[in-house]
Amino acid sequence: MTSIRPFEMSDLFKFNNINLDNLTETFNMPFYLAYQSRWPESFVVAEGPGTTLGQQSHTSTTISSGGGSTISSTSSIHSIPNASTGPSLMGYMLAKAEGAGNLWHSHVSAVTVCPTYRRLGLAKVLMDDLETYSSQVYNAYFCDLFVRSSNALAIYMYQKFGYVKYRRVLGYYSGEDAEDAWDMRKALKRDVNKKSVVPLDHPIYPEDLEW
Repeated sequence: MTSIRPFEMSDLFKFNNINLDNLTETFNMPFYLAYQSRWPESFVVAEGPGTTLGQQSHTSTTISSGGGSTISSTSSIHSIPNASTGPSLMGYMLAKAEGAGNLWHSHVSAVTVCPTYRRLGLAKVLMDDLETYSSQVYNAYFCDLFVRSSNALAIYMYQKFGYVKYRRVLGYYSGEDAEDAWDMRKALKRDVNKKSVVPLDHPIYPEDLEW
């Protein structure tokens, strides 16, 4: 079974299986330390069970997908008899609270799942957990995140989660793979009239961002 727990700094030595993905950003150590010290409740990992490996061992993962249903995945591993592994990291959420007034919100800096554990509903579990915390603890108006404009699969996934394309940020991603970003938002309970998610009718530049 999968468990959600607070991120520990030792996890930085365990998440290569998650971060070795061309669409997953890897930040420097001070970045992760800042999130763990300031917003530890919003920096969490999804952890799978450990495995004792024999000639053939089976790992089964079950995740709730909402509506009372579950999704299961089973895989087989062939390895050295009596070898063992500890719990494996399946994915993580990196978020924070920021803003002022009616722009007080939760911002998702990263939510990513190891390729082995994708299509199990784990990203939704992590997002739902943050949204619940954002409403009940932060009392935020909305959650937001940035996604590459070319990442159609991620955009579609977030739209299924209830996020809307709020505004386009021109040149948000710099470097060799420079491109625009979509600022996507989802209104929370505090924003009764959903004013925070009414799309802008024009793009903006990174320097125009409030936070």
